[in-house]
Parts: sequence; C-alpha cells; structure tokens
Amino acid sequence: MGQTVIAGVSVDLNDEGYLNDPSEWNEDVAGEIAKEEGIELTDKHFEVLHYLRDKHIAGEQLTIRKVGKSGITDIKGLYQLFPGGPLKKSSRIAGIPKPASCV
Repeated sequence: MGQTVIAGVSVDLNDEGYLNDPSEWNEDVAGEIAKEEGIELTDKHFEVLHYLRDKHIAGEQLTIRKVGKSGITDIKGLYQLFPGGPLKKSSRIAGIPKPASCV
C-alpha cells in the first residue's frame, strides 16, 4: 500500500494494511485503524493492544491462547472485542505485524 496518512501521522503500510514500522503507531492511529475495522476502542481494547505491543517488542510469538491467558480478557472476550479475526484485527490495530498463526 505504501505511504498514507492516518490520524495526521504519515505511516508506511504493507499490502495487507499493517504498519511496516511499529514505532509509527500511537493511540490515535489505533483509533483510526479500528474505525476501518468497524470497532470503537475502549479502555479494555487498549489494554489488549498494549499487551500485544509489549509481547511483540519482547520478541514473543502471539497466539489467541496466550492473549486469553494474559489476565486481560479470556478468549471469548477477545472475540467480542475484535470480532471476525481477533488476533489478526487486534495486531493490525496495535500496529504490529500479522502473527504467523493468522492466515
């Protein structure tokens, strides 16, 4: 996709709409990407997004099960927060690459 402006920030997106550089992310960017996904972010969403970013920075592989065991939300709650592909959508909104476990 290339360069685009989201929430006043120039970001570089890959062909699937994920940020190529996670450092370009901020909560305003997350809000705009979430709107594209039909999601209005709440504090619980941001808890999940920050968890995902922290784990990504630490180099950990992300899975739905791992998020479900995070203590933030269970797997059912993750599906409610990010319907229709919870890990894929939450990773995109969090500004991190699509997890290998997502198709």
